Amino acid sequence: MQTIRKGMIQKLFAQQAPTILRAMPETIENRRALLARAAVALIGVWVATSAAGAEKPDGTRLFDADCAACHASDGRGRSSAEVGFDLPLPNFTDCRFATAEPDSDWSAIIHRGGPQRGFDRIMPAFGNALSDEEIDALIDHLRKFCTNPRWPRGNLNIPRALFTEKAFPEDEAVVTTTIVTDGPNSFESEFTWEQRVGVLSQIEVTLPIERADLGDPTGWKTGAGDLAIAFKHVLHHDLDRGSILSIGAEVALPTGDEAKGFGTGTTVLEAQVMYDKLLPHDAFLEVQGLAQFPHDSGLEDAAELRFALGRTWARDGGFGRAWTPMLEVLGSRELVGGAETEWDVVPEFQVSLSARQHIMAAAGWRIPMTQRDSRVNEFVFYLLWDWFDGRIREGW
Repeated sequence: MQTIRKGMIQKLFAQQAPTILRAMPETIENRRALLARAAVALIGVWVATSAAGAEKPDGTRLFDADCAACHASDGRGRSSAEVGFDLPLPNFTDCRFATAEPDSDWSAIIHRGGPQRGFDRIMPAFGNALSDEEIDALIDHLRKFCTNPRWPRGNLNIPRALFTEKAFPEDEAVVTTTIVTDGPNSFESEFTWEQRVGVLSQIEVTLPIERADLGDPTGWKTGAGDLAIAFKHVLHHDLDRGSILSIGAEVALPTGDEAKGFGTGTTVLEAQVMYDKLLPHDAFLEVQGLAQFPHDSGLEDAAELRFALGRTWARDGGFGRAWTPMLEVLGSRELVGGAETEWDVVPEFQVSLSARQHIMAAAGWRIPMTQRDSRVNEFVFYLLWDWFDGRIREGW
């Protein structure tokens, strides 16, 4: 067993040395220092795992053996003077950073190295030296550096549906465009900025820009819709059960041009509840319920119920581009006697565009299932930027 492990370490070191050299400054001292650290770290994998034998991998021992040379035993990262290069190292004790991403992203980087997720090649790949079980044990140890269990884990951050709001608090910017595919020509683009606040909360600002041709002599009209400000707060999250529950509130202000039909003309209050559930085989369920209360007595109160069911597939052995087909079911009804419930279905899919998976796109069709003679199909798509993970041009 030790001979096999030693051979794997030697092979990995031979593979990584040229990459490490290219990433280093052109000084012999720095190159020697980094190669020495890399050799110590990789040999440490052999020593730690050989001693463990067939026992369950010890994540602490593995981390100290082959990660601490750069990341430090306490997970805070060593200084550039210690490691011999200028690239800042992450602080795993920073819960905001350490909890935001799912285990799959951590696994991809450890297996394939930094470039697999659009990071620097100075982070080597360990997939040929460590087993899947050992890498899982390493990730479990990394997660322990955040000592505040109130932070929801990134595993609960499921893909964003076109309409159903998810329960996980996010740092995102999203542009969602809706195009009417029959009837009067019109389209609407919503600009949404989401920012996490503290451990469990999020604020959100949305501004729609609308353009429509209503068939009158004035032709196309363009204007802003009602500005909406929302707040979301996580009530409960349980990683073992794969569930997260949040509540939210939104106020839509009458900033739109009502004369052009681009606003309600009144303030609308909205209450929300959101629940997400992880299912086997990388599937998931999103549920959102909401109620709307217009200030103007001429508009009726309304309620909506939204469901989204989907599953994620990742290419390249689970480490590459992620594809997520989803199906949403949307129901809405005015809270007045005799009102009918309107039902829609939305087949859709989401795909990651960047290697870091912080730039995403999604598209789908909103198809009416009731009152089809008076309601139209809509094509909807969005572009999403998870700005906490890096700038738009990074991570490709």
